Amino acid sequence: MPAMPVVPEQFHVYDTTLRDGAQQEGIHLSVDDKLRIAGHLDKLGVTFIEGGWPGANPADTEFFARARDELRLTNARLVAFGATRKVGGEAATDPQVQALVDAGTDHICLVAKSHDAHVYEALRTSLDENLAMIHDTVTHLTGLGKHVFVDCEHFFDGFRANPGYALDVIRTAADAGAEVAVLCDTNGGMLPTWMGDVVSAAVEIGVDIGVHCHNDSGCAVANTLAAVEAGAMHVQGTINGYGERTGNMDLTTLIADLQLKYGWPLLSPEQLSQLTRISFAIADIANQPHIARQPYVGHSAFAHKAGLHASAIKVNEDLYQHTRPDYVGNDMRMLISNMAGRASVQIKGGQLGLDLTDREMAGRITDAIKEREAQGYSYEAADASFELLVRSMTGQLELPFELIGWRVFTEEIVNRTNGDNSEATVKLVAKGQRQSVIGEGNGPVNALGDALIKALSPAYPQVADYELTDYRVRILDEGRGTDATVRVLIDTSDGEQGWTTVGVGTNVIEASWEALSDAYLYGLIKGYCGAAN
Repeated sequence: MPAMPVVPEQFHVYDTTLRDGAQQEGIHLSVDDKLRIAGHLDKLGVTFIEGGWPGANPADTEFFARARDELRLTNARLVAFGATRKVGGEAATDPQVQALVDAGTDHICLVAKSHDAHVYEALRTSLDENLAMIHDTVTHLTGLGKHVFVDCEHFFDGFRANPGYALDVIRTAADAGAEVAVLCDTNGGMLPTWMGDVVSAAVEIGVDIGVHCHNDSGCAVANTLAAVEAGAMHVQGTINGYGERTGNMDLTTLIADLQLKYGWPLLSPEQLSQLTRISFAIADIANQPHIARQPYVGHSAFAHKAGLHASAIKVNEDLYQHTRPDYVGNDMRMLISNMAGRASVQIKGGQLGLDLTDREMAGRITDAIKEREAQGYSYEAADASFELLVRSMTGQLELPFELIGWRVFTEEIVNRTNGDNSEATVKLVAKGQRQSVIGEGNGPVNALGDALIKALSPAYPQVADYELTDYRVRILDEGRGTDATVRVLIDTSDGEQGWTTVGVGTNVIEASWEALSDAYLYGLIKGYCGAAN
């Protein structure tokens, strides 16, 4: 195995989630959102947080104004982003340059053109004037005591077209006092094997070099690693790879790679163990779905489905995992499906606190799962239903209520004044008391849930806190039309814990009832929102 690169004396992890990441389609961050995200990034331990472009829009200007009073950073330093002065002007009188000064940060990152075609066609000026813009702006800001980084936009494309000029941009920035020249793969078209020579040529100039990679070729992390191995000491990216088009380099992957593969102590073990939590927290603030297959921090990153894998993992977890999930705050998950073997079931049972060391019982459970999967059930994402099945088969299921029956009725009434169009009746016995109640709702499932809560509440008032947070329907055997099998997955939460149940039936209401009643059964058995008894 080749030797890993030696960690530089100084290495920057530069986060641009609040600026470049916010340019992703569908992401709209308020100032409060940005302040919360910055707090998470600081706890993670990144070196720099790029807060936005003050002067370019009111929200970013407000962010920096509020950050001075509200943001208490202990690990990271805040950076204001902006551009060099305008063509033909002076940095000292340029209003956007002054907005960078007014932002009050010690560090400023300037974007500058480094591709000759962009100078001619976008700036509509000469190559010499572009260099003068860079020199004037950097000199002005460093003269005010600012630490300046220069993002060399389209550097790699520019180097291919005119390497001499691209390198002149770096020399100019360095001569003016810039501390880091950042080579930007703005269009994201580079490949790892192309990075080394370009970065090495820039490093020879003598200024510290950084990289900013986009993911249009699917190689942003690999390109960044190649640049680091060629001498870059500053890497820019976003949490979860957020950004325009296909996104920016994903810092969650890169940080874990540098720490766990290269052995670089960028973060403390405690900080690294927060990587998954912070990835999810920022996704929630940005209102973005969690990427299940994301390396290291994804829900499926350490999930195993094949029975062959489970047999090996039962002996040694490292046999089918490239690193320990707890290092990054994630967990190994055993997926239960028709591919599962006895070892998968035993491991999953152990994770849920159920003793399945009895090989014969584990085998019977495995056979039952495969039979139920053939009927349409899916236990991969329904751990609660899996646990209920195991408890039932092993005699560990004490029912907190007994169902007598249910029915549901839906009608459409012209000029209805409220949204309720369904009525459900649920009959059950809980703590020896027979309940027969009617629930109403906007749709049959909503009405059934309302009736179930009313029926259970006298015995178990905690069920009032249960909330259906997601509801997913899939039609199986689609060729059978209205006679097809229906699978329903329901996510339920009590505000602290969440669990998933599955139901299968010949119609959506039947399947929904099974998943819904199992959700309440599971919550009561586990004692969520208080003791079940």
